[in-house]
Amino acid sequence: MTAIGVVVPTLNAGELGRACFAAVAEQSCSVRRRLVIDSASTDTTVAQARDAGFEVMSIARADFNHGGTRQFAAEILADCDIIVFLTQDAVLVNRDALAELVGCFDAPRVALAYGRQLPHKEATPIEAHARIFSYGSETQINDLAAIPRRGAKAFFCSNSFAAYRRSILFELGGFRRDLILGEDAEFAARAIKAGYVSVYCATAQVRHSHNYTISEIFWRYFDTGVFHARNPWMREEFGSYGGEGIRFVLSELQFLAKRAPLQIPRALAQTLAKITGYQLGRREKIIPKRFKPWLSMTPGYWRAR
Repeated sequence: MTAIGVVVPTLNAGELGRACFAAVAEQSCSVRRRLVIDSASTDTTVAQARDAGFEVMSIARADFNHGGTRQFAAEILADCDIIVFLTQDAVLVNRDALAELVGCFDAPRVALAYGRQLPHKEATPIEAHARIFSYGSETQINDLAAIPRRGAKAFFCSNSFAAYRRSILFELGGFRRDLILGEDAEFAARAIKAGYVSVYCATAQVRHSHNYTISEIFWRYFDTGVFHARNPWMREEFGSYGGEGIRFVLSELQFLAKRAPLQIPRALAQTLAKITGYQLGRREKIIPKRFKPWLSMTPGYWRAR
């Protein structure tokens, strides 16, 4: 029988964290281990996790690292075959969400699978569109044969709701600890290049969205630019996103024009923040080190260096 582990990294998870933990506890499939890696929360996160049946490992807040913390969790769950990662603000939609995602691993060459994200009910129209655009209703198989057709989209992944075959994860060296973000996509690219398969499973669903401020969007895209600048091999070997950014903006404007036209100025401001942050991130080598924590959503990444 396949042994499943579920991991949720946390920091002051609040009520969404409570909903996340509860939804995992109610799943129809058997879960061998539930693990929270908590970064010194000061609210009731740890108590909520334990009440929902999670083991809790605590780390210093400064020690959190997107790839490193998840690799640490994967090392702990040595008795699990499939490891599912959720973020604390991702809530499984129904009791079969985990079963749907884990079912992808019935095919032996599947190294990882990620699920469909639906917006939270309180999400803004801008955030709702982002989830609708990025997470379609059809399951996608991403392998070597998909690269000419999908380009860089072939390695897209999201650790807000993703699962990994532990044996292949470790065979390929695990999650990199030196990445500012994107540990999921970077591993997906390596797995596909090694001949394995990544699956987008549209029937496995969570509610997950962010109502970011303009500043937070800038910081997030600065980090994304840094990730791409430091990992050029991914685009060199897979190709570009093929105008995906332009398609997104046009789709967003059409969506808002019909449903929330007063949100269009904010959407345009967010687009400007994305472009500015991303381009600065791509050029981070020319930025003095002392300024980088102020431009980033993960200042601890820079301070640790």
